[in-house]
Amino acid sequence: MSRPKPSPTLRVASYNIRKARGLDQRRDPMRILEVINSLEADVVALQEADMRLGARPSALARDLISRETDYEVAPIARNAVALGWHGNAVLVRKDISVGKVTHLDLPGLEPRGAVRLTLGGPFELDLIAAHLGLIRRNRVQQFETILKQTDKDRPTVLIGDFNEWSTRRGMEPLAGRFEVHIPGHSFHARRQIASLDRIALSGGLELRSAGVEEGPLARRASDHLPIWGDIAPV
Repeated sequence: MSRPKPSPTLRVASYNIRKARGLDQRRDPMRILEVINSLEADVVALQEADMRLGARPSALARDLISRETDYEVAPIARNAVALGWHGNAVLVRKDISVGKVTHLDLPGLEPRGAVRLTLGGPFELDLIAAHLGLIRRNRVQQFETILKQTDKDRPTVLIGDFNEWSTRRGMEPLAGRFEVHIPGHSFHARRQIASLDRIALSGGLELRSAGVEEGPLARRASDHLPIWGDIAPV
């Protein structure tokens, strides 16, 4: 009897790049891209990918991404100079197709947003990339808003900087719909004390493996370390 083929996997990653400003206070986009390349991910959600003022120009030039990586920028930005929406950008391998893109305004004292993308690759899924607020009650409201925008019938990955210091509290709205995974302590890059960056999976998906990129370059490139997870359909 032949063995069943293993389910295809997709590597997703999340990285708060702090506008490409490292711990040495130098803004070095090439250093960020080297870290991203080292993740060997299929899809990378970025936070703080754009500047905060004016038209919010990107911290990473599109032509640099095209030249130095195998990624394409998902069509999220609403102008010609930004990469993302409220600083949320998504890079995808060139064999991953991007379908519908939905911009989500999130409630709270600070301007925050998330983006939902329909992706095609080894298997289809929705990916929601988010950078949540600094205040827990706002984060709870933001999770509730995100849940209202998810399709219960589609496997969904929610990934990003959740800004939650607790491993037990603050994510109650996700209970019953998503399983939250903590790849490891991703903040601060100099001294890892908190798991702010996380991956949440809906039914229909499982996490095969996960981790935090802790190499010397990642420790200098931003105040966050990138996380990654290998996911598969069940």
